Amino acid sequence: MSQGNEAGMAPGANASGSVTAGLAKPRGKYRWGICAILFFVITINYIDRQVIGVLKPIIQEDLGWSEVDYGNIVTAFQASYGIGLLVVGRWLDRVGTRKGMAIAIALWSIAACFHAFARSVLAFILARVALGVAESAAYPGAVKSVAEWFPKRERALGVGILNAGANIAVILTPILGIGIAGLYGWEAAFLVTGALGFIVLWAWLRFFRQPDDHEKVTAEEREWITQDGEDVAGKPLGWGAAIRQRQAWFFICGKFFTDPVWYLFLFWLPDFLARTQGMELFPTGDSGVLATIGPALIGVYLLADVGSIAGGWLSSHLIGRGWSVNRARKTTLFIAALFALPMVTVTYAPSPLVAVLLIGMGTAAHQAFSSNIFTMISDLYPRRAVATIAGMGGAAGAVGGILIAQATGWTLELTGSYTPIVIYAGLGYVIAFVVIHFLVPRMVPAKLPQE
Repeated sequence: MSQGNEAGMAPGANASGSVTAGLAKPRGKYRWGICAILFFVITINYIDRQVIGVLKPIIQEDLGWSEVDYGNIVTAFQASYGIGLLVVGRWLDRVGTRKGMAIAIALWSIAACFHAFARSVLAFILARVALGVAESAAYPGAVKSVAEWFPKRERALGVGILNAGANIAVILTPILGIGIAGLYGWEAAFLVTGALGFIVLWAWLRFFRQPDDHEKVTAEEREWITQDGEDVAGKPLGWGAAIRQRQAWFFICGKFFTDPVWYLFLFWLPDFLARTQGMELFPTGDSGVLATIGPALIGVYLLADVGSIAGGWLSSHLIGRGWSVNRARKTTLFIAALFALPMVTVTYAPSPLVAVLLIGMGTAAHQAFSSNIFTMISDLYPRRAVATIAGMGGAAGAVGGILIAQATGWTLELTGSYTPIVIYAGLGYVIAFVVIHFLVPRMVPAKLPQE
């Protein structure tokens, strides 16, 4: 590997860090079609995991759940998802993305449909465990697919686009879930959303191949995709070897410090808006639709979409302008961290609109930050190790999510205030940026064992 790439330079960079003329962008754009499929994979992944949340009041009334019962069902998913991430990342690196993701999509779609037949808390817990393990393959597999289909200069944008699927899912899930449940019952909502996964599975099997094996990829586009000259030979990375590498800990720590903020808003945002801004689920009296939670959630996650794509575009654009990979990624992370800082004041927001804008800036910052640290895995590791590292970091993020849930519950129980929690939400990205820069100050690629 060249000294330039070891220092975190852009592909084709010279000693000063500027990009040489290199290859012209190819006419073929099949890789962006693959990115679109990955977007839909992540969208249906999030719909399947979230539909139980929007249907909770209906199912709770029908089956007589207690709040503790629901808490146990949610915890079952989070725990199995975190454990699954540790396992499936390395498994994907062994079996490959096409086969591995196909199996995962099929299994989580079956598990999603199984919810329709559950009638006890135990049955729902078993369904959530199966769903959590299967769905844990989505992000490691998607990020690994981007590494296989895009050169380094385009990967952050590719990850940003697929990452936006999570935000679209947050908006679509209430529309699909409540709409179908209202017409045909809550069981039908699980069946329909689960069945959508099989449509995505068909598209995956029909269109996804490795670039070298795909008849739709032109020689010109294939040369563009492989311009970085990455070594794909060798055996997958083991956990023991990874845990001893600073390059792995950048992602483990980055996810541990920042994923809790995303989980906080994913599960607590409606309650936060109701407590701090007096917002309601439905308009009553003269409060009007702008004082309701539904439009506020849409606003927050639309801003998250903007952050996901903009964060991916920015670092890719900077690399295209001749910046080193290290400088482009770190600059984007720092800007995202600054955008998250105003969240520390959100409990004192003078109006619902200001609160939504502050939280929206925070979710946008999270997605921009997330898109880039996911992409940094493939900057520091060859493709055969990407899913393993993504899984390890995702597991750390799931642990952080469980901790933030416990911290939020106890803080509200003892103080009735979200203030200490949102202070962390605003500072978490600065903390993560400092830790990441300390661990990989020059983004020197990790050394892996060869066969």
